[in-house]
Amino acid sequence: MNGWAVFFLGVIAAATLVTAILQVALMLYAGRLARRLARLVDDIDRELKPLFASANAVGRDAARVASLAVSQMERADHLFANVAAKVEETVAVVQRTMIAPAREGMALLAGLRAALAALRGLRAPAQEKRADEEETLFI
Repeated sequence: MNGWAVFFLGVIAAATLVTAILQVALMLYAGRLARRLARLVDDIDRELKPLFASANAVGRDAARVASLAVSQMERADHLFANVAAKVEETVAVVQRTMIAPAREGMALLAGLRAALAALRGLRAPAQEKRADEEETLFI
């Protein structure tokens, strides 16, 4: 072997050694990085678990409140429907017991007035006739 071949063989050996050292260093760094990432994930998991639990509790409470609100609205709707039915029933009773007889009474009074007016109408022409006769006699 000549000198140059030994030299290049030494360069190749040194480059392989440097590459091996860099790979080992990179693997150690990757291991440390993986452990740090695992700790970070554990920390985040520990921090976020209560937050998720709180969010779940808020969601459950919101669902409960919504169901209570729906039931209250159904009760209010039922109450207003009952009140409306009672008001309509009361108006019908008032109309039957008070307004209808009052209308009938007013119609009866109107009939009496018409009858009295008709009677007065019969008397009035006779009185007017006498007044006309007296006026003709006066001249």
